[in-house]
Amino acid sequence: MKKIVIEGGTKLRGSIDISGSKNSSLPILAATLLIDEKITLTNVPIVKDILTMINLLETLGKKIKIKKNKLEISSTNKKNYFAKYELVKTMRAGILVIGPLLAKLNQAKVSLPGGCAIGARPVDIHLDILSKVGYENKVLKGYVVSKKKFSKNKVSYLFKKISVGATETAILISCLSNKKVILRNIAIEPEVIDLINFLNQAGANIRFLRKRSLVVNGVKNLKGIEYKIMPDRIEAGTYIVASAITKSPLILNNISIDHLKNIIVVFKKIGLKFKFISNSSLKILPNKLKSIKIKTVPYPGFPTDMQAQLMSLLIFAEGSSEIREDIFENRFLHVLELQRMGAVIEIKNNKAKITGTSLLSGAQVMATDLRASVCLVLAGLVAKGKTTINRIYHLERGYENLVIKLKKCGAKIRIINA
Repeated sequence: MKKIVIEGGTKLRGSIDISGSKNSSLPILAATLLIDEKITLTNVPIVKDILTMINLLETLGKKIKIKKNKLEISSTNKKNYFAKYELVKTMRAGILVIGPLLAKLNQAKVSLPGGCAIGARPVDIHLDILSKVGYENKVLKGYVVSKKKFSKNKVSYLFKKISVGATETAILISCLSNKKVILRNIAIEPEVIDLINFLNQAGANIRFLRKRSLVVNGVKNLKGIEYKIMPDRIEAGTYIVASAITKSPLILNNISIDHLKNIIVVFKKIGLKFKFISNSSLKILPNKLKSIKIKTVPYPGFPTDMQAQLMSLLIFAEGSSEIREDIFENRFLHVLELQRMGAVIEIKNNKAKITGTSLLSGAQVMATDLRASVCLVLAGLVAKGKTTINRIYHLERGYENLVIKLKKCGAKIRIINA
C-alpha cells in the first residue's frame, strides 16, 4: 500500500500551476451523456475520480480518448442505462449520470454512491426532484431504479436545502425535454456555473431569474463543442495554506481570482497578504497568523472543502480559533490525526476549538477522506521530524500531481510502497 513520507521544516519556493477543477469536470463529464456529437474538454485534471467517471461513461456508451489534460468524447451505438456498483462505489459524483440517462433513455439503474466518509450525504433531494419532473424512483438492493412515469409541461421546484449535487441533477434532467423547469434555492458554486456555461454553449436554454433561481427551457438536442474546465479553486486554496503554514512566498498560476474571493477574504482576516499579478495569477505573502471564528456555508461563503486545510493553518495562529461545520456532519475525522501530531483541538458537536501552538511533531497518521488527507500533508510540511501518511488513495482521487508540485517547490516529500 502506498504512503506519503514528509520530512518537515523545509521552506518552499517558486510557483505552482493549478489544475482544472475535479468538481467541475465530473458533472460536465456526466452531461456529455446528453450529447451525441463529439465533445472536447480541456484543462481536465487526470485524477482517480476522473478516471473512474471515464470508465463509467464508457460502459454507458461513450468512447473517450485521453491526451494529457484533454478528453475527446464521442458516442457509440451502445446504449446502457446500468451504472454498476463497482464503478460508483468510490465516487460520490457517480449519481450525476442518473439525470442524463433518464433524459436520453427514460430509465436508469444507478448504484448508490460512495466517496468520502464525511457523513450520510443522502440522495433524497436528487430523487425528490426526479419525481417532481415525472420519474418513478425506487431504491432496491443498493441501486436507484428510475423510469419515466408522467410528463408535465411546467415544473417549479424549491430546494428545501441548498445542494450542489442535487442542483446539478435538476439541471441535467431538465435540459432535453419539452418542459419549462423553474428551480429555486439552488446552489451557485462556481462549479455549478461552469456546468451551466458548458450546457448553454452546447445549445441548452438555461438562464438565471435571480441569484438563487433559474429557469431551464428544454430543447430537443445539444451539439458538440470544445470547452475548457475552470481552475480548481479548492486546490488553489490548499496551496495558499501550504505557503502560509511554511511561511514561504509562493506564486499560483492558472487560477480564477473571482472564484477565490470568498477564500482570500478569510485568509486576509487571519493575516495573510496577497499580491495580485493578473486575473489568473497571485503571490501569497505569509504573515503572523491571527485567530478567527468561522463557519462553513454554501457559496459565496467559506467552503466546507477548505475546512480541514484551514484547521491545519489555525494550529499556528495566536490564541484560540473556532470552526463550525454547517454543511456535513462527521467532517472532523482529521482532528484525531492532527492531535497525534501535537495539535490542541477540542470537538463539541459541529464545532472545533483550535488552540494555537508553535510546534507539531511528525507521526504516523491515517487519511480518512480527500480534504482530511491533504490537511495532514500540510501539517507534515511544517512538523518536526518525519510524518508518514497512510491510505493516500483519498489524495489520488482529487489532487493532480500533489507530491510532484510540492517537491518542485522544495518540499521533502515522497511516495513509498510499503
